[in-house]
Amino acid sequence: MEAGLIQVYTGEGKGKTTAALGLVVRALGQGLRVLLVRFLKTEQPAGGEVSFLEKSPGLDILSAGVGGIYQSRDRELLRRSVTETFAEVKRRLAKEPYDLVVLDEINGVLHRELLDLGDFLQFLDERPPGTELVLTGRNARPEVIERAHLVSRVDKIKHPFDQGIAARRGVEF
Repeated sequence: MEAGLIQVYTGEGKGKTTAALGLVVRALGQGLRVLLVRFLKTEQPAGGEVSFLEKSPGLDILSAGVGGIYQSRDRELLRRSVTETFAEVKRRLAKEPYDLVVLDEINGVLHRELLDLGDFLQFLDERPPGTELVLTGRNARPEVIERAHLVSRVDKIKHPFDQGIAARRGVEF
């Protein structure tokens, strides 16, 4: 890829990860190399998108390995998991060329101060020049938005959860 940009998908509405995964599919369809990194999401049961995409050539998936912010109240365990996963992202980018890297829920990680903001901003500033970065999650930090080339806000007007409808297999996970 000629010039890797920074894209941010943020806001209270549903669809941020879905948009990022659509870009993953598009990139894979063009033969690009992709790294999908999942923060603050449960590993089991695997979402339908992960079950489907993990079979795709050209895609590496890295999960933080903790059951998610809503399932785990152990803040230090979350912080350690996020920090170790982020260190692995930096190691992989230093040794392997990826065309697209999706850091799913990284905005929530930064908002909850589970990762040092200064370290992350340095990562953005020093990213490999041909790597497109996609950052998802609510509450994107102003410093991240400032560095981004594209920012899309997904607003919630109405949501099934507000009506007592639980997450549905194949639609929400």
